[in-house]
Amino acid sequence: MPFAFLPDRAVLRVSGPEARHFLHNVVTCNVETLEEGGSRFGAILTPQGKIICDFLVHAPAGAPDTFLLDAPRALAGDLLKRLTLYRLRAKVELALKDGLAVAAAWGEDVGLPEGAEAFPDPRLPALGARLILPREAAEALSGDAEAYDAHRIALGIPKGGADFTYGDAFPHETDMDQLDGIDFKKGCYVGQEVVSRMQHRGTARTRSVMAVFENAPEAGSEILAGEKTVGRVGSSADGHGIALVRLDRVADAKAAGLSFMAAGIEVTLKKPDWAHFEMGDA
Repeated sequence: MPFAFLPDRAVLRVSGPEARHFLHNVVTCNVETLEEGGSRFGAILTPQGKIICDFLVHAPAGAPDTFLLDAPRALAGDLLKRLTLYRLRAKVELALKDGLAVAAAWGEDVGLPEGAEAFPDPRLPALGARLILPREAAEALSGDAEAYDAHRIALGIPKGGADFTYGDAFPHETDMDQLDGIDFKKGCYVGQEVVSRMQHRGTARTRSVMAVFENAPEAGSEILAGEKTVGRVGSSADGHGIALVRLDRVADAKAAGLSFMAAGIEVTLKKPDWAHFEMGDA
């Protein structure tokens, strides 16, 4: 089992007798039903329904009033401030745990590093597991974060900051609805009305999809069908990439028999195997 320290991730702890109820009311996933040892994929949104920060929520075994958030390090401080703002008088303690770090594990199970709290990645079983462990232990792991990134990309899983812009993307555009990141049956949370409306009206026109090419175009390159822009290339590795595209324009281009090009490189656009949205003839 390869292990990789993920230096771009941070750990926030949310604890206290009202921690579960507090988180449940502000994030997109269902925290009320999260069992000890389990995990959920979720996000905190703007009132307009756009992603401020996404993260994995883990409920450590033996700690019923504690939750650990595996979040982007670049956004951890802002996430802490946002949660503090929403806390009001709730009996909740919030803290950024600098002594803890995040690692990823995938492939065959050959055991875990000592001191690691492991949980399955809730987005997709093939992603493997996430580990929360002391920073020194994480930094000592021999795995390569780039190898994990290639694994993620090959599975078609988008990553914030690389494949979409925080503060400018709706959850549906990043496939959160396809990866169990949104509970459409739970009560209200910030941005819920917009997300629910998009779900029930089927108005998500932009999606994160897989891209395949011989040579990777530069990240951010426009994907063209003829003279029309259909999307942009995000992260890539080993001939695979993630692209944020307009589904209607992709369908029109396929119907017209047009090829997709990015920076002069031909691109094949594919719907991930786990996705169930419509994408032309894909």
